[in-house]
Amino acid sequence: MVKKLQSPFGLIIFAYLVVYIVWGSTFFFIEKALHAFPPFVIGSIRFLTAGTILMVYCKIKGYRLYEPRAVKQALFVGFLLLFLDMAAVIWSEQFISSGIVSIISAATVIWFIVLDKPRWKENFSSPTTVIGLIMGFLGVLMLFAEQIFNDSVDEHDQSMVLIAMIVMTMGTIAWTIGSLYSKYSRKPSDEIIEIDGQKTAKSKDLHVSVKTAWQMLTAGVVFTLVGTTNGDYAGFDAASVPLEYWGAIVYLIFMGSILAFSSYIWLLQVRPATEVSTHAYVNPIVALLLAHFFTDHIVTGLQILGLCVVLSSVLLMNWRMYSDTKLIHNLKRKRRIKKLRNMAPKSSIPRIVEIAEFAENEAKERR
Repeated sequence: MVKKLQSPFGLIIFAYLVVYIVWGSTFFFIEKALHAFPPFVIGSIRFLTAGTILMVYCKIKGYRLYEPRAVKQALFVGFLLLFLDMAAVIWSEQFISSGIVSIISAATVIWFIVLDKPRWKENFSSPTTVIGLIMGFLGVLMLFAEQIFNDSVDEHDQSMVLIAMIVMTMGTIAWTIGSLYSKYSRKPSDEIIEIDGQKTAKSKDLHVSVKTAWQMLTAGVVFTLVGTTNGDYAGFDAASVPLEYWGAIVYLIFMGSILAFSSYIWLLQVRPATEVSTHAYVNPIVALLLAHFFTDHIVTGLQILGLCVVLSSVLLMNWRMYSDTKLIHNLKRKRRIKKLRNMAPKSSIPRIVEIAEFAENEAKERR
């Protein structure tokens, strides 16, 4: 149940601003950090630090930190979501704009539709979902074409841009696989204990913050291993990095990985998930604006058109989820009552309203 009345309105607005703006800005700050940090060093420092801070916080809160099955799942999900996907994001931003990367990230919902096999029948039987899927692919193809056929870039750079676009797309697929695994691997992991002669179930699952800390630490360790073996750390001199680029790393750790994540989790507890998911529409817009005003990348009309197509496709693919919200149900109800009022004699209006409300309550109880 969503606890709307127990949550201060100002705090909700602040949390939304954090999720909308901070998560959208992380693409820009990754690109900024790449001016002084090798790609895998960025991921190593960011996730090792953020994971350690979050784990210490969970320890202070008294959360249980270890359960074999839950930790094993967290390690696998952390490898897919926070290492493979974020490695793709960081590496790709060496060759393509942070704005382009954010738009491709927004198109991740395409792969949720394509790869979520248990929901194929439901997804592909919906016209809006199928139309959104087609539009999403067209939007991504527009971005590929805009980047590849750029006459101002030489042939070698165009090849690297194409590779970066493919790597970024593979990263979104890894994110999807990790998310679907996390979704479908949730099984009751209860142990039966006996208290005062009565058997009861004791949950063995870990708090979401603990699992996220394990995921961050997993990504941080793998980033460190790769950065050590591929030479990123060998050629890295921390003392020579200007303070402003250390500031970008600190921003990614505290604002991107800790504050934004905490705000997101809190919003899911106090607001409808469909409402919280709207960050997917705002994040790429924030990233594209920052890329336009604070980098030397040129935001073209085709990029803006591609963004509009991708965001429209995301809206269509999520249309059934949004149409099932309480707000939409209330609007439909008001429209039905208004129609009845226009059709019926004035003397019968109270009775019709009463019947409509009774029928709606009956339908809800049957569901």
